[in-house]
Amino acid sequence: MDFLDAKISAYAENHSENEPELLQQLNRETYAKVLMPRMLSGHMQGRILSMFSHMVRPRRILEIGTYTGYSALCLAEGLTEDGLLYTIDINDELEPMSSKYFKASPYADRISVHVGNALEIIPKIQETFDLVFIDADKENYSNYFDMVWDLLRPGGIIIADNVLWSGHVLKDVSQMDDETTALHAFNEKIHADPRCKHVLMPVRDGLMVIMK
Repeated sequence: MDFLDAKISAYAENHSENEPELLQQLNRETYAKVLMPRMLSGHMQGRILSMFSHMVRPRRILEIGTYTGYSALCLAEGLTEDGLLYTIDINDELEPMSSKYFKASPYADRISVHVGNALEIIPKIQETFDLVFIDADKENYSNYFDMVWDLLRPGGIIIADNVLWSGHVLKDVSQMDDETTALHAFNEKIHADPRCKHVLMPVRDGLMVIMK
């Protein structure tokens, strides 16, 4: 994930909005207690998600992949007063941690937590979304995109994380594993879709930002 010089990354963080105290606590606890803590969005990416949310001012957000709740809390910062964020994760072991931080945040009554298979849960949510964040199993990125497209309002935004996959998307297709193959196919799919305005931002592990 470390595409930029460490000093440049540090300078950028130091000249960006500070990481809120609650998110600092969640960041530390994730690194102390959870396997693969690099899955956490972290300070810089978290502030980018917050900025997008503030610009969109979403009434409804869908997050596919809760992990420990960091990105959900960042996205919730831009919700309208009557806004609601739905977050889905298949791992029930992390739900107590994420829920603890959701309850401690100003958005406790505006985050709806769902545990299970997102492909089964999403069709049951009768909403029109303004903002969607995809950060779950990579093999299903294209399926998630297809599933949420008709639920996204015109002008709505989809953000997909990890689309550079630590640079593995640059490998020859014959040398890609299943996750890399799926992410490369997703990137190609978005790039070829005339319904999308899109930009692949080389931030951290890559953010594909798509406007309907």
